[in-house]
Amino acid sequence: MKVMLIAHTPQPERVVAAAAKLCYSNAHVDDLLEGLTPEKSREFLARLADMGHESPTEHASFTFAIEGVSRSLLAQITRHRIASYSVQSQRYVRLDAFEYVTPPEVAADDAAKAAFDAQMAGQAQQYEEIAALLKDGHIRRLMQQGMDEKQAVRKAEKLAIEDARFILPNACSTKMIVTMNARSLNNFFRHRCCRRAQWEIRALADEMLRLVLGVAPALFARSGPPCVAGACPEGAMSCGHAAEVREKYSAMRKEGGTPCRED
Repeated sequence: MKVMLIAHTPQPERVVAAAAKLCYSNAHVDDLLEGLTPEKSREFLARLADMGHESPTEHASFTFAIEGVSRSLLAQITRHRIASYSVQSQRYVRLDAFEYVTPPEVAADDAAKAAFDAQMAGQAQQYEEIAALLKDGHIRRLMQQGMDEKQAVRKAEKLAIEDARFILPNACSTKMIVTMNARSLNNFFRHRCCRRAQWEIRALADEMLRLVLGVAPALFARSGPPCVAGACPEGAMSCGHAAEVREKYSAMRKEGGTPCRED
């Protein structure tokens, strides 16, 4: 997995503080930023957090480039609907000998990993075989319809991989660009930093949180799973390790975004 923060709202904490200032004062737009030092901005953000007033945080957005994650993760992250996604297309990008994500529990078991790798190799071979068969059929059909060979080959390739992709597994890796505002990110962190989230999307959420802490630490000072700021809401489904989780995210914030690894 590789994650990069490639863009964000300039001075995100000051922008959010300006929005908050407008809500609670008679400031005019021409002097809205006056006096909003980094320290004053952090005070506004802390006050917003205390009040639970989240809407001003929607004015700061963050864009991530992500690769080396599975299509299984893609299905999960796109459930967070207040976001923008651009994903590598399996319709237009041929994936011969595709890369794939191996779950840690599989990687830790030699026999399971051997079987897993064999399955991935087999599906890659089947993908290539089906794509080749479909392409040949499309070329013949298109040329019979009067299309010249060069154009037929180009169109047949796209049509073939469009259908061959149905055999690709959830483990198949993908790449994406994701943009979320700070409010949506905090919602994402609440759900996906939790130990009950799947290991892969939890690792992604942790890395995204680490990156935004590096540029807007006050804006994400209370970010993480729900147990970081209060009691665990999972009831009987709780992981039972709230103290360890709080320590982990406290250390991440104190280290200014340096990743804190789980045991």
